[in-house]
Amino acid sequence: MSTTGATADPLAVLAALPGVVESVESVRKAVDRVYGHRVMRRRSNEITSEAALRGARGSAALSGADWALEEVRRRTDFSGDDEARTVGAALRLTAEAGQLLSIWRQSPLRVLARLHLVAAAESDPRVGRPRRQGESVDEPLVELPLPGAEEVSGRLEGLSRLIIAGSAAPALVTAAVVHGELLALRPFGSRNGLVARAAQRIVLVGSGLDPKAICSAEVGHAELGRAAYVAALDGYASGTPEGMAAWIAHCGKAVELGVRESTAVCEALQRGAA
Repeated sequence: MSTTGATADPLAVLAALPGVVESVESVRKAVDRVYGHRVMRRRSNEITSEAALRGARGSAALSGADWALEEVRRRTDFSGDDEARTVGAALRLTAEAGQLLSIWRQSPLRVLARLHLVAAAESDPRVGRPRRQGESVDEPLVELPLPGAEEVSGRLEGLSRLIIAGSAAPALVTAAVVHGELLALRPFGSRNGLVARAAQRIVLVGSGLDPKAICSAEVGHAELGRAAYVAALDGYASGTPEGMAAWIAHCGKAVELGVRESTAVCEALQRGAA
């Protein structure tokens, strides 16, 4: 996403695109409904914990480790094969994201570095810093052309300035742009998808749209499927108004599906079935 031009708030421009306004309003209404559920008044911590688990499962699925929820729930060792390590990374990121909310608006690049350190969980010197020229990226789901290191650095700095400056744009728009930009750039050598989705979670929670972290967009993205995810990302990467709007609307639909999931958990708890 270009951060230059006549407007001082490019996110607000995106928020006014056809289809985006409707998506923002639909998401807001869905979030309001689940927060108004009677179970949320008494057992919100349980909903938050369950949403975190399901969100991590969804994010891992998008990164190629599509495990059943009960398998994620029962496992304690995630050090085996690559799928197990991916699920473990998703779980760690979900837990870590909540600890970084206060830092995000002051130092988003520091938060992104921390998220990659947590996701990679290795001592490689490339971990936790943007890749340098000539360094490879392991991100098989995303097949977009890989931006060079100089472009990555410049766009990360631009994204950081946008976050620090703040925006009048709704949280959904900001979260979608952060998510899309990180996926398009793939600034780290690995685990970029997991980091991008964790950053989206931080924006949605920290903005106040989803303060209890119960509307897991990761659940919705997984439900919509990897093919739709990649197609929507292609639209974002195109930079066209239509493509950007389609990506934001896709992220909005994912949030709504996450709301539906947590609503179902509320209903199950209300029935005494969970």
